[in-house]
Amino acid sequence: MSLQRETTSAQSAAAQIVDRLRASGYEAYFVGGCVRDLLLGRAPADFDVATNAHPDAVLKLFPRTFAVGAHFGVILVADEAYTGEIGGQQIMTEVATFRSDGAYSDGRRPESVRFSESPQEDVLRRDFTINGMLLDPQIWKDSGDLDSSVLDFVGGRADLDARLVRAIGDPQQRFEEDKLRMLRAVRFAARFDFAIAPQTEAAIRSLAAKIGQVSHERVRDELTRMLTEGRARRAFELLDKTGLLKEVLPEIDRLHGVEQPPEYHPEGDVWIHTLMLLEQLPEGASAALAWGTLLHDVGKPATFKPAPASGPGRIRFNGHAEVGVRIAEDICRRLRFSNEEAEQIALLVANHMRFGDVMKMKESTLKRFFRLRDFPEHLALHRMDSRASHGDLTLYDYAKERYEAIPQEEVRPSLLVTGRDLIAAGYKPGPEFKELMALAEDAQLEGRIHTKKEGLNLVREAAKRTS
Repeated sequence: MSLQRETTSAQSAAAQIVDRLRASGYEAYFVGGCVRDLLLGRAPADFDVATNAHPDAVLKLFPRTFAVGAHFGVILVADEAYTGEIGGQQIMTEVATFRSDGAYSDGRRPESVRFSESPQEDVLRRDFTINGMLLDPQIWKDSGDLDSSVLDFVGGRADLDARLVRAIGDPQQRFEEDKLRMLRAVRFAARFDFAIAPQTEAAIRSLAAKIGQVSHERVRDELTRMLTEGRARRAFELLDKTGLLKEVLPEIDRLHGVEQPPEYHPEGDVWIHTLMLLEQLPEGASAALAWGTLLHDVGKPATFKPAPASGPGRIRFNGHAEVGVRIAEDICRRLRFSNEEAEQIALLVANHMRFGDVMKMKESTLKRFFRLRDFPEHLALHRMDSRASHGDLTLYDYAKERYEAIPQEEVRPSLLVTGRDLIAAGYKPGPEFKELMALAEDAQLEGRIHTKKEGLNLVREAAKRTS
């Protein structure tokens, strides 16, 4: 296979590390995902190096290193070309010593490792064949031929050609070693539109219940990658097929079979509707938008009311947004989301139904709606929601046009009447005080007052009517 070689900074830094290791008498190769991506014609995000040099030798050879996992043979080597200039980005290359692993009693890390001289022994401990290949950058540089530069002891190239995610060796053993690998198998299959090899898939199904042994943070991060890598629907179909969905997100598993009113949702049940939204999630979507999309209708199973057996009426989900917010907040707590992301996810769930009234909103209500944090994400969710149901984008088009047309200084103007103004006018803080403040702000947003004096007169008249 021939590939147009565009050397990136990360690739150059890793190649220099390989060169120095080899000049010192050690073996060294690119390894793992970067080799896979190069063979697929993709630009690797980073480059990892595998070597027979022990960690202490790596630490001595390179001046700027971080012993993040020296016990496991892993050292981060900093790019020596980095000068620390403003806007510069330091490249960190993971350098790992060839090794074989002992038992994995905690389902995540081996209790012990044995450093090895054999690259073949090293790759046999890795997760999937497509991630278990090595590449000799010097041969690639000299020959220009990628295929002749690859060392493949596990059948990774054949599985790339067959579009398969296959565990190296015994899949049951690979997943027992690190249960997160089950989620990684799903993610890789979704990202590359591959199938999961039958034995590998069977092992996942048999061990799916053990995914609970993995920390919530690791599960969250893996699910977020699935949602933001551009093939979220495929990922969640595979989670469902393998039995992992009901273990990691039982709230989403409950969407199956929840009927919807056909006049608004001809696409089918809530599960199908949610998949259709996930299919629209673009690669690189924010974590908050991705999770808000996944969870926007999570309150429907708990609020489902069937259509009357006779007479008029339809299926209803009264209050599903409010119930959905509580469920979303529970999920965010369980998965240890940051407060900022959890808040935005909850806001997306809470407000997704408000677009139904957007053309009837008073000017002040509309402007307050536009004040929602990251309002373009609310717009994006509504567009996906509409396209995955009735297909009518009238409300979306109206909201988008108005949002883009109204200057931000009109959406968030400096208040003509402040709390201090009301206190100076003799009003005491309390429920009525807040109502008067809101009255003055609404009038300003709607263009009914233009000065502080007009605002205070409006407040006095309102106070008289309620006294």
